[in-house]
Amino acid sequence: MLSQEDTAARPMLELREKLQPEVMELIKQQRLHHLCGGSCFRRSNARRRQDKFWYCRLSPNHKMLHYGEIEEFSHEQISPDSLQEKVIVAEIKAVVTGKDCPHVKGALKNKELLELAFSILHNPDQYLNFIAPDRHEFCIWTDGLNALLGKEMTSDLTRSERDTLVTMELKLRLLDLENVLIPDVPPPVPKEPSTYEFVYDFNQ
Repeated sequence: MLSQEDTAARPMLELREKLQPEVMELIKQQRLHHLCGGSCFRRSNARRRQDKFWYCRLSPNHKMLHYGEIEEFSHEQISPDSLQEKVIVAEIKAVVTGKDCPHVKGALKNKELLELAFSILHNPDQYLNFIAPDRHEFCIWTDGLNALLGKEMTSDLTRSERDTLVTMELKLRLLDLENVLIPDVPPPVPKEPSTYEFVYDFNQ
């Protein structure tokens, strides 16, 4: 195992920086794959704690969000043909979370609701409102939606997965360096030799 001092050395930090874009692309694709599978959400508002459920999923070409009401919470995938409504991804203007969501304006003291609420603002100035079933699903969907918009994925889940995957990849690439001391700076360039007579003359 590499020590903490080894992983903090400058060459290790530089390698870690090079690995991060590759890892973030992997996380992005995982997020979008999850959105294509779809998830079930509960519909809540300020007047009633909970009413019907609804299901939302991203089309395989990432151009459309299909959604519609369902009778009860389900972990099973629902076909896009069964979802009556849709939002064109190209028309999504922004993703807002927590107290900025229009459907939680009257529930600002409900911490659980605020931590799971997010909304999609789309044309013409309409909102598609979500209450995630848990924090993990909240992070997956907000990350995935931001990735669709070309924005940064900033959830705690993404940061944790990024650090874990980068560390794993770093260790895999450095298996041959076990028990080898990694310097903080590169070694100095040696001085030029006083003579080059040792070089073979191909003209002879």
